[in-house]
Amino acid sequence: MSGSKVPITRVRDEVGLILAASNGEQKRKFVETVELQIGLKNYDPQRDKRFSGTIKLPYIPRPRMSVCIIGDAHDCDRAKEQDMPFRSADDLKKLNKNK
Repeated sequence: MSGSKVPITRVRDEVGLILAASNGEQKRKFVETVELQIGLKNYDPQRDKRFSGTIKLPYIPRPRMSVCIIGDAHDCDRAKEQDMPFRSADDLKKLNKNK
């Protein structure tokens, strides 16, 4: 492989091999996960907002996982509408002071 570019077909093939191996001979008594980490060169997420948004995964990765939304007023309002637990940045500052 040259440089840091990985063709999408290779990624799909490798993920397919991992899935085939996990459904193979050894059945495990826990939920297996695969994590993919991608680093972008010359990209500062604080300054450059080219990649912003959300996607919905086709499968629930962890059905019993609980989350808490940490965000600004807009994010907290959206979380409240969907009955999700949330905290604002000010709440986190108060929590840090109470140590």
